[in-house]
Amino acid sequence: MKLRPLLVTGVVLALALAALGRQAAAPEAATARITREVRHELLMLPYFSVFDNLSYKVDGYNVTLIGQVTRPTLKSDAENVVKRIEGVEHVDNQIEVLPLSPNDVRIRRATYRAIYGYPSLQKYAMGVQQPIRIIVKNGNVTLEGVVDNDADKNVANIRARSVPGVFAVTNNLRVEKP
Repeated sequence: MKLRPLLVTGVVLALALAALGRQAAAPEAATARITREVRHELLMLPYFSVFDNLSYKVDGYNVTLIGQVTRPTLKSDAENVVKRIEGVEHVDNQIEVLPLSPNDVRIRRATYRAIYGYPSLQKYAMGVQQPIRIIVKNGNVTLEGVVDNDADKNVANIRARSVPGVFAVTNNLRVEKP
């Protein structure tokens, strides 16, 4: 007789622990889904180009947008599409709008030609979204993105430094397969 209440208590306790486990897994699944959707939505922005760098951090149901863009509308568009994702509660938009400068525009174009026009780097020009991002701010060039090997990283750096009018180059390229 005394075993029955003990058995019922054990079953209830096991069910409660299982429910807690499912609740703990739900935020991980939701975070993974939000991360996938944020990436997709940012890549699908119509004016997102090789001269823009967008990244994000997902912390539970909060998303922080970071990076640099050449158009102010791209900053607001990125925030608007992320806000519409189901489950996103708050968007912290820390995207920097790069200053409008004819010299920076010239350097962007010349750097693009220097990098993507070089024979060993032309493979990166294929596809819609080029993996090497060229960010120019006040004559300073920052390379962001992913390349296949250290040689390509170094060649991109050398090619960017060869552009006339460039003050400094920061090479933040990551090697996909070291």
